[in-house]
Amino acid sequence: MKKKILIIADSPLVPSGVGTQTRYMIESLLSTGEYQFLCLAGAIKHENYNIQKVEGHEEDWTIVPVDGYGNAAIVRGAIKEFKPDVLWFMTDPRFYHWLWQIEDEIRDKIPMVYYHVWDNYPYPTYNAQYYGSNDLICSISKVTDDIVKTVSPDTTSIHIPHAVDTDVFKNTKQLLDSSLRENITDNKPEKLVFFWNNRNARRKQSGTLIYWFKEFLDEVGHDSACLLMHTEPKDPHGQDLVAIIEELGLTNGEVSFSVQKLPPEDLANIYSVVDCTINIADAEGFGLSTLESLSCETPIIVNMTGGLQEQVTDGQNWFGIGLEPASRSIIGSQEVPFIYEDRVSKSDFLNAMRKMFHMTDEERADLGRLGRQHVLNNYSLEIYKQNWIKTFKMIEEKFGSWESRNNYQSWKLMEVA
Repeated sequence: MKKKILIIADSPLVPSGVGTQTRYMIESLLSTGEYQFLCLAGAIKHENYNIQKVEGHEEDWTIVPVDGYGNAAIVRGAIKEFKPDVLWFMTDPRFYHWLWQIEDEIRDKIPMVYYHVWDNYPYPTYNAQYYGSNDLICSISKVTDDIVKTVSPDTTSIHIPHAVDTDVFKNTKQLLDSSLRENITDNKPEKLVFFWNNRNARRKQSGTLIYWFKEFLDEVGHDSACLLMHTEPKDPHGQDLVAIIEELGLTNGEVSFSVQKLPPEDLANIYSVVDCTINIADAEGFGLSTLESLSCETPIIVNMTGGLQEQVTDGQNWFGIGLEPASRSIIGSQEVPFIYEDRVSKSDFLNAMRKMFHMTDEERADLGRLGRQHVLNNYSLEIYKQNWIKTFKMIEEKFGSWESRNNYQSWKLMEVA
């Protein structure tokens, strides 16, 4: 009999980082023929709420659209009707406070497995109660894994980094004609092309990047380089990037935008024809776009924070330029009382841009080739697949479910004199 997994995460059919990694995990386990999935697909505005059977896996993969990430009533109903063997859920913990409030109902029957997304230090001791409410925590980066093991040492935890489909994200430059790079450079393909693929949000530093890029162009010449930003330039949760480039006078193709959602194959083509991908976010749990870039043999410039620092170097080799944060501040909210915000300096950023600009084509290509090997060695889809297959076997053996449930003691009501 196939094992049943209840999933709560971004919709696995949308190209968000969480959605992509969820899809990779599901497809990995489906390949064994031993699992079935019911996905509560959230985090997007759904066109309709019709239940979907995923093509090619109609008997084993069902998607139920939900608002947010669902609620207690939906989860209770799914457990009752689907009778899963495991509850697997992913993203930032602030979205799951409601779920951990009913952990005893869930864990009395099945284990809770949390694929944990977290951006930065200091150790979030306020998360200890949530970490302790899971049977297993799988962390997306070495930083996150260290945080979980320190804050909640009694919770079983392992490190499963994100993956890239290296069969899709590969260097396709030799297969393409010159038109894509010509379109990006406004028919000046000799320009050095920098790429930024991120959500237009405050912590991603999209506006800062444009301001600093203008200073770089003032130094090397406005016809010497350009910046392509794959993002929504007027995102209501971010800055008005169009207003910024107009204010700075960058209206002659120095900065351009790619706004349409692109299939992975088209993104791989862009990574392949640009010269460098940038991510100077103040905090980054992992940062999938720079890993995709390395997989396509294009070097990166990144802030050495969160998961980015394990991408740009393996401790011996470098696959681009890593910028040590020049300052660190504490930010927070009612839900996240404190977390570091790591900021790179303008001078360090401009130095990195100069260094990348003055490299020869072959020097950049060498960094890219080393970067792809780094991805193949540590972040390939096959490694990810084997990690999850091994992990779910361990979950079954260690925790069980329903009649075979073990290693969990349900809460007991005690009479107090």
